[in-house]
Amino acid sequence: MGVLPRIVRGEGSYVYDADGRRYLDGSGGPAAFSIGHGNREVNAAIAAQLEQVACGYRYLFSSEPLEQLTSLLLACCGPEFKHIVYSGSGSEAVESALKVALQYWDARGLLAKKRFIARERSYHGNTLGALSVSGFLERRRPFEGSLLDVSFVSAANAYRPLRGLAGAELVAALAEELDERISALGPDRVAAFIFEPVVGAAGGAVPAPDGYARAIRAVCDRHQVLVIADEVMCGAGRCGTWRALEHDRVVPDILAIGKGLAGGYIPLAATIVRRTVAETIVAAQGTLLTGHTYSGHTAACAAGLAVQRIIERESLVARVNARGETLQRELRQALARFDEAGDVRGRGYLIGIELVQDRATKEPFPAERALSQAIGRRAFEEGLICYPCAGNGGDRPHTRRSVTLTDRCRPRSVRQDCVNRDSCASRSNRFVMYSSPVSLSAVAPILRSTRAYAGMAPTTAD
Repeated sequence: MGVLPRIVRGEGSYVYDADGRRYLDGSGGPAAFSIGHGNREVNAAIAAQLEQVACGYRYLFSSEPLEQLTSLLLACCGPEFKHIVYSGSGSEAVESALKVALQYWDARGLLAKKRFIARERSYHGNTLGALSVSGFLERRRPFEGSLLDVSFVSAANAYRPLRGLAGAELVAALAEELDERISALGPDRVAAFIFEPVVGAAGGAVPAPDGYARAIRAVCDRHQVLVIADEVMCGAGRCGTWRALEHDRVVPDILAIGKGLAGGYIPLAATIVRRTVAETIVAAQGTLLTGHTYSGHTAACAAGLAVQRIIERESLVARVNARGETLQRELRQALARFDEAGDVRGRGYLIGIELVQDRATKEPFPAERALSQAIGRRAFEEGLICYPCAGNGGDRPHTRRSVTLTDRCRPRSVRQDCVNRDSCASRSNRFVMYSSPVSLSAVAPILRSTRAYAGMAPTTAD
């Protein structure tokens, strides 16, 4: 990595470096800056809290921001939830989710239930436990031998489906595979199944087929296996409902959220626990045995509370829900002239565009070309921040818009509208963009450079 430019300030969808260059933050950083940079209301809330006290140690004190944020989040999640453990990152939130699942079965005296099942093409974080349940080969490889023994089932990807199935047949096959895996391991040994309702970094905005979440919930209930929903990337409103699984009418036992929770103003994540799980643990063991020095950090909770109040006051989640399908349709129309745009998919404003060499066969670009990295460098040189990544199964520029996007942000048509990207996975190439609106006129040269880099002939779209 060469010398990086020095960032000096941010405003709205833009950040500026010390040399005066302006960058359109197309990825919202790591998909975290959900209401843009430099929001004065959020900054004022943080400053006011710092004037009083920066942090009260969670295990000695409560605080007004902590209590108000907890009330707000539980209201957003629904009456089924009872307890929240705060942390500083999505990886920590997932780590706590795994620990809560293990502690629940311990509290019930079912001491053999220690195994986790996860999905291929998934990413849950970079702490050892979270990485253990991640089906992300490149990120796992240096740490193999020290990771937990986790069993993996197939990804739920309608574009690259199990055995070429579709619709209800695909859902049934995926549910049957999970059922068989639990039975093979022994239901008395399996603690939880963890999945992303919409896969982010490892797949690029891949929503499971309709009915999948309800089917796997039924399988897990039948075998007394907890369901952990990792909504670090897809939750907190990005998919058009505050909980991403609300779309599927499914309630998980444990929920991990982060990234957009405090909009990147101060690191904040949370593990939200269903009432029945939390009450069982507390009754038997007194408390949830997971937490950190800065759990419930007072200023971080003040930041999260301010961000979530803005999202609620301005009805941003409802706006995402109303506009999501239209945005996907307009993106498909705008990108139809590019043969490399193999798939446009997602939910709400979490939208992915998968690039392929051949649209008919879905053949991905070869990994050795490191195409996503080349595209990312080209975009950055032109003042567009995206999130290049490698992934097996295809090149995926993923478009993800922030929940703050309004129709006023959209120039004359979607052809000059956003393609937000970010994401990444393993083996072949992909790149994604997240939060803010990105002009398609800025993306077109990048797609043209895809052809040039891949040694492909120009088309009439060029």
